Amino acid sequence: MVEADIGVEVVYAAVDRQVLLPVTVPAGTTVRAALLKSGIGRAFPELDLAGCPVGIFGKVVVDPDSRLVQSGDRIEIYRPLLADPKEVRRLRAAKAAEAKARNQ
Repeated sequence: MVEADIGVEVVYAAVDRQVLLPVTVPAGTTVRAALLKSGIGRAFPELDLAGCPVGIFGKVVVDPDSRLVQSGDRIEIYRPLLADPKEVRRLRAAKAAEAKARNQ
């Protein structure tokens, strides 16, 4: 029996540009294999496709080497955070409290 091909999208948003690549893969392809087949590594050579965190439609994929893609999936490559959001909020709150204390 011949396996059917399915269509998925691979997306990545760098600081300066975004790329969405449609890719056709055989049914039974893993998320990691679809990433490699997409060719996104040529557009962003700095990406470590073998170990980068990924998700599908905003939900993190814990094991992209075993999770199979389904037709229509949008595989998202996540880049590391530049700053911890909790730390940024804490600093902003401390700055606001300091300004409030000076104005009283």
